[in-house]
Amino acid sequence: MTDDERFRPHHVHHVGDNVHVSGTGNIGKISNTYHAPQDPQLALAELLRLVEALRGRVTGDDLADVDASLETVRAGQTAGPGAVRRALDTIHRVATVVGEVGVPVIAAIAQFRALSA
Repeated sequence: MTDDERFRPHHVHHVGDNVHVSGTGNIGKISNTYHAPQDPQLALAELLRLVEALRGRVTGDDLADVDASLETVRAGQTAGPGAVRRALDTIHRVATVVGEVGVPVIAAIAQFRALSA
């Protein structure tokens, strides 16, 4: 090691979580890495945007199911008791079938349901 290397400042980069724990009985940690909308109306708007994008990836009966479900979700509670839940279930089913493209839709449905409960 030369004198230059010895006296050169060493930079330490920290990557990852920095967790400070105090007390006893602490198990695990909560990580919030997805910053989803916390307002039901914003969550609905995000869900509708993602479902519109999903429409371009499905055809036939699945597209017809998504379109009918979109109308029901947009109608909200005026669609009747349980109608929005069933429509979200249908969209969830289609999003599951298309694979990775449907993952954001599935997450948005979960977020909307959590905020609307």
